[in-house]
Amino acid sequence: MTTRWIQKEFRLQPYPRGCHLVTAEVVQAIPELRDCRAGLLHLFICHTSASLTINENADPDVTTDMAMALNRLVPENWPWDHTCEGSDDMPAHVKATLTGASISIPVGQGRLLTGVWQGIYLCEHRNHGGARRLVATLNGDFAAD
Repeated sequence: MTTRWIQKEFRLQPYPRGCHLVTAEVVQAIPELRDCRAGLLHLFICHTSASLTINENADPDVTTDMAMALNRLVPENWPWDHTCEGSDDMPAHVKATLTGASISIPVGQGRLLTGVWQGIYLCEHRNHGGARRLVATLNGDFAAD
């Protein structure tokens, strides 16, 4: 076994405002995961108006309810001062602060060691955020080359 660090940057496809399961997209972007016997994957989103989190991956109602809860917690119609980029911008910054810019997931035997009902969410807090850039850092023990 060889201990290695792998770091790569990739973009998620553009998503509309809301919470979206992106686990498959992340795994596809990091094929090196397959060779990692034991390690840690750290994902960081390079934006201040979108975020990453882990939550239920089975019932699609969860993503809808999560988005609804975030919108109720941080409404657009507050008297925000920072509005030069649109009415959805400052609420997006607050939501991103609440949910976070990074997650870490253990890796074992070539797969993410998430729970049975867990998946990676992109929380898109803007109406038109575009393709979001992520940095993935994988550190672990890999099968010998």
